Amino acid sequence: MPILPARGSRRGTGLAPGGGHEIGDLVRAKGIEARWHGPATMPPGRGHNAAARPGDGRRGYSRLVRTAQQILADAAVIAVVGASRDPRKAAHSVPAQMQRYGWRIIPVNPTADELFGEPVYRSLADIPHPVDLVDVFRPAEDAVEVVREAVAIGAPAVWLQLGIVSPEARRIAEEAGIDYVEDRCLIVERAAAGLSRR
Repeated sequence: MPILPARGSRRGTGLAPGGGHEIGDLVRAKGIEARWHGPATMPPGRGHNAAARPGDGRRGYSRLVRTAQQILADAAVIAVVGASRDPRKAAHSVPAQMQRYGWRIIPVNPTADELFGEPVYRSLADIPHPVDLVDVFRPAEDAVEVVREAVAIGAPAVWLQLGIVSPEARRIAEEAGIDYVEDRCLIVERAAAGLSRR
């Protein structure tokens, strides 16, 4: 299905009809400052497959195999590790909003049975079909093992949500040759590009 700008969407907000106010406040406060820094803003001397690292003074990091927004545009199925039952938490509102815009969400949580109308799996290894992106809502120290599991199941990309940074997880992803994004929010990037799978 082609990715089209969301009908009636407003760039600069993470809001979807009926939800996501917590993230919307974040987006407005930051003015989408976490949006992707693509090749045009890459510092001199960097190749196309290198991107801003934490020491470059710019928020967020992604290996530039694909841009963060290209990863979202290419993905149809997103496994969410650490998906929450609590609608007040970003680990619930973010995947719920992505689902409203047409992405299939596969929740991974060891203590729940169903979320977002989908069965919940205890681990990435339990998911019986391929996923296009693994989104991580776990502390940085847990993200390392999640990335290892993502590599083991053949996921082409891993995304650590806003506020989660792990040099070790990044190293594992780089060595495996998969796309890696950290310290960014799915719905901020979706809104910035006006993406929808509807």
